[in-house]
Amino acid sequence: MKIGVIVPQGWTGEYKGWNAVDAWQRTRAVAKQAEALGFESIWLFDHFHTVPRPTLEITFEAFTSLAALAAETSRVRLGHIVLCAAYRNPALTTKMISTLDAISAGRAELGLGAGWKRDEWRAYGYGFPDAPERLAILKDTLEVARAMMSDDRATYSGKHLHVDGAINVPKPVQQPRVPIVVGGNGPNVTWRLAARYADELNLDGLTPAEVKDALPIIRARCAEIGRDPASLAVSVHTWWEQITNAGAARSELLAGYRELGVSRVIALVRDAADSDEALERWAADARAAGAELA
Repeated sequence: MKIGVIVPQGWTGEYKGWNAVDAWQRTRAVAKQAEALGFESIWLFDHFHTVPRPTLEITFEAFTSLAALAAETSRVRLGHIVLCAAYRNPALTTKMISTLDAISAGRAELGLGAGWKRDEWRAYGYGFPDAPERLAILKDTLEVARAMMSDDRATYSGKHLHVDGAINVPKPVQQPRVPIVVGGNGPNVTWRLAARYADELNLDGLTPAEVKDALPIIRARCAEIGRDPASLAVSVHTWWEQITNAGAARSELLAGYRELGVSRVIALVRDAADSDEALERWAADARAAGAELA
């Protein structure tokens, strides 16, 4: 099991009172430290203002920030956890992730989800369609992304989105395409979309006990379409509140995921915004749990 680090970007209020230049330098430093400590990947949230309440504090935009971090690192994989499909035109998203793959020499991951943060959608002018429509937009986005990363001129017409002869050059460095991660906990639609389109399903905040209950359903979603369940990796985004206690409790949590066959755990260590020791302790706990660090 590998470990990914969500680097600070301000979304959870970790940069309250900071100025933007100093905050960015800290984000940059944490990304470089994560690579030096042997973590497998670095990630950013796709959010525009703070949680749980929108405040006048820093939240760095995810795509531009990750492109900058690609140039600052050389080994770690790079992803969003996860991009809201409706926030960007899907053809543009595919063009951007393909460019990021070139910038990073083949280290990008395309994380996609349906989106959920109502206040953010409305504040930025996206409205807030109901869950079935948001999931239908996710499906169309996955279709467009896969077509544009494989076809010379991609054409697709869906319920909400379409492309007509869209060219995506350069193609991703990774072949056959940038790995696709679908994020979400919906067993009826999201997990079926992951089974059909993704390389990895990222579960959001589930405990090891909840993951154990989910795994048979995830396997069944693959079996429905004749896919080998072993070909769909399952990862977990562990919420920062779940890992506040360093030491044996965190190692036990991580070991629980590893024993279930979880491919990687991705987490924000909020204290890393203020302390170099925070990531060092996280790395030590991960190693104690038997996780893989470089």
